[in-house]
Amino acid sequence: MGTFVTIYSLLGISLVLSLVKSREKTKKAFKVAGKALLKSAPSLLAVLGIVGLTLGVLTPDTISNLVGAEAGFMATIAAAVIGAVTLIPSLVAFPLAGSLLRSGATVMTISAFITTLVMVGVVTAPMEIKTLGKKFTVLRNGLGFLVALIIAGIMGLIL
Repeated sequence: MGTFVTIYSLLGISLVLSLVKSREKTKKAFKVAGKALLKSAPSLLAVLGIVGLTLGVLTPDTISNLVGAEAGFMATIAAAVIGAVTLIPSLVAFPLAGSLLRSGATVMTISAFITTLVMVGVVTAPMEIKTLGKKFTVLRNGLGFLVALIIAGIMGLIL
């Protein structure tokens, strides 16, 4: 609660100082911020929707059975494959991963999902092949997948 009060107090003080210094620039800044909010609103709503639907459809018991400790290493492999073949923005993936973790998924499984999501690009491979060549793309994605599994294993041991 203290951090919340501190941040909003500093925000309020900064707003007052900005208004005192230049009302026009402050109004212009609010217009720019409003447009940015409207632009990002669909992404934010998508995050809330996807996380909400996922947690609404999957109960904590189901999540634990699918990607929890009982599911074993196969759940980690499955999460890595899902991360490799999907194209989800980080803005959606991180809150989803956090929610799944709180619902019973293991750190290792979530690490595999997030790491392959970032390091492996099956969906973007055709474009990468055109630009960088087939050999490079296959090698990069294959090594990325292996390294993601190694990272997930290390995360599972550490955390």
